[in-house]
Amino acid sequence: MATRVLVTDGEQRPALALVRSLGQVGYEVIVASHHALPLAGASRFASATVKTPDPLADPAGYVRALRDVTERMKIRVLVPTTEGALLAVLPARATFGDTIVPFTSADSFRRISDKHETLDVAASIGINVPAQVLVRSRAKADELDYGAIQFPVVLKPTRSVVGTEERRAKQGVGYATNPTELRLRLNALSPDTYPVLLQRRVTGPGVGIFLLVWKGELIASFSHRRLREKPPAGGVSVYCESIDMDPKLLEQSRRLLSHFSFEGVAMVEYKIDTATDVPYLMEVNARFWGSLQLAVDAGVDFPRLLLQVALGERVAPVSRYTLGVRSRWWWGDVDHLLTRLRRSAEVLGLPPGAPSRLRSVVDFLALWRPRDHNEVLRWSDPAPFWRESVNWFLRR
Repeated sequence: MATRVLVTDGEQRPALALVRSLGQVGYEVIVASHHALPLAGASRFASATVKTPDPLADPAGYVRALRDVTERMKIRVLVPTTEGALLAVLPARATFGDTIVPFTSADSFRRISDKHETLDVAASIGINVPAQVLVRSRAKADELDYGAIQFPVVLKPTRSVVGTEERRAKQGVGYATNPTELRLRLNALSPDTYPVLLQRRVTGPGVGIFLLVWKGELIASFSHRRLREKPPAGGVSVYCESIDMDPKLLEQSRRLLSHFSFEGVAMVEYKIDTATDVPYLMEVNARFWGSLQLAVDAGVDFPRLLLQVALGERVAPVSRYTLGVRSRWWWGDVDHLLTRLRRSAEVLGLPPGAPSRLRSVVDFLALWRPRDHNEVLRWSDPAPFWRESVNWFLRR
């Protein structure tokens, strides 16, 4: 009988990449989601879809539902996909019996997901980090010396997901170009958002170092560059490209993960300063990432490799892949273009030298180049794209 795998957060694109990767090599993949019609559930490689509570709105209920599914359907491996799912599942890992959860410990995950702690550790081991100020509370925001802050700055909550075991919420980043704007933005934040980092904005391309580490061994590595993002000033990648691995970034990324006794998959994110060519660490995503499909298309099948090592199989480390492979998330790219057309560069907080609106239209209309792949639309598995398209229009 095929090994049964439960992939959570089926509404997310990384879940779709997981389902396709694992399903194609013979795993029986079941999709869990709090959405009625999740993206990954439409794939022909998904054998079933189960409904769960939202891991953010009801973490305890979410864990109970997953535990019931793993017991009832005899799930061998549980793969939580989002930070909210991991925050709920990892502390309860022991209650899942023989089901394998192939991720790092709950303590390691919490620590490395704290941007302040991660950047502090990085600086202590010689990794470049942006100049920053930690604002621990709204009261501390009132005590800031705004004249000493170098603008523009990024307002970045130290945790992307905050809350308690009863309820959690996702947090986003913001930008400020002057003291008045910064004061207004800090005052508008909810108390739960704090602590917040005020980080010098680094202008330049985003580079990701993707890693799979297991029992102290580097199993797989991959690198990509972001070409377009949503929102345009910085966010999730909508168009990205495989690039040659920078040995220095790989080595320092491994050292950073090792400090946290990290095990599993992670993306270590850098920005390369255009003015100085210096790479600065931004954060670590200690989970599967949005551009996972790009790595698979280029030849590094992280989902399959993770399952193999978690199940005790011997695998040869993978570090070679095809350069210049590009992945385009179609509806994300449409959102990027619409945002550029509807809002000015100033309102969006775009850095100097950002493409003009006309340039953005021209770039978008280059619908295909050699080695381009559509992330969601696959002619061998088209249903997820049609489901995503319907959902996109319903949200308009």
